[in-house]
Amino acid sequence: MSSTDEPATDYDVVVVGGGPAGSSAGVFTSRYGLDTVVFDRGNAALPRCAHLENYLGFPAGVDVDTFHDLMHAHAEEAGCDVVPEMVVSVDRGEQESGFVAATQEGRRVTATYVVVAAWYDGSYLRPLGDDAMFEMHEHHGEPEERFDPDYPDEDGRTPIDGLYVASPAGARSAQAIVAAGNGAHVARCLLADHRREQGYPDGVAPHYDWLRPDAEFSGEWAERDRWREWFHNEVGEDDVDDERLAELRETYVDRAFETRLGESEVEARAERGLQRLVEVIGSERVLDVIDDETIHEYVGTSLESRHG
Repeated sequence: MSSTDEPATDYDVVVVGGGPAGSSAGVFTSRYGLDTVVFDRGNAALPRCAHLENYLGFPAGVDVDTFHDLMHAHAEEAGCDVVPEMVVSVDRGEQESGFVAATQEGRRVTATYVVVAAWYDGSYLRPLGDDAMFEMHEHHGEPEERFDPDYPDEDGRTPIDGLYVASPAGARSAQAIVAAGNGAHVARCLLADHRREQGYPDGVAPHYDWLRPDAEFSGEWAERDRWREWFHNEVGEDDVDDERLAELRETYVDRAFETRLGESEVEARAERGLQRLVEVIGSERVLDVIDDETIHEYVGTSLESRHG
């Protein structure tokens, strides 16, 4: 959120749709530090899947309900508000900047950015007034209006500033794992645009969401001056006010050092990751699939490793 005392909007980002594309987009925007709400209530394609078997990380697949719960738990862990309400309209704010999203339950929230990630028809975008969003097609022999998946560019940007589309996205919406990747990509494009608005030159506008081990900060890279040098090399010849550029550079370097994790922190986060996974799946379900022999083997190995 902005550093001002009175935020201009309720949220920085509204995500319409909490499936793989929307949840993934929300994880990226929220982890960056943008206040994000994900609305998830409406027609979706994922429930039509009997069992999800091609999403990386689940060796024997995962049932759709569990996958849905894991997605939303991840979004909430990243800092998103996940709200089970259907968005029925998105319009411009009073000053023709930002957006107002209204839900079927009567909730109204304002936001600087909107990420469209809903499978349903897109008619909730009608108040924005751009007919180019929609196209006619034949559905079961009848003409039907639908959101045009070619309205956004390949990065999800649209002619309306602040409006991004992660779904529908044609073939990129056809499989859950592809849709999730597309949602992350669109969110990264939104973040790059947000950083450009803040004054970051193109060379350093893209944001990479990763955490670095201590080893990445060894030698010359342990010094802030080396990161400053890298920053200026990436900026190149962009015409930016020197004082502002110095401020952005220090913020960039600060963020880089905030990604540094020591060994103990890496271990703590790994433990937290497993803990949250079990919490979402349910400890009883986990224990149900572990036989006594496996439990004894695990306990014995764990005790041996702890006591040498």
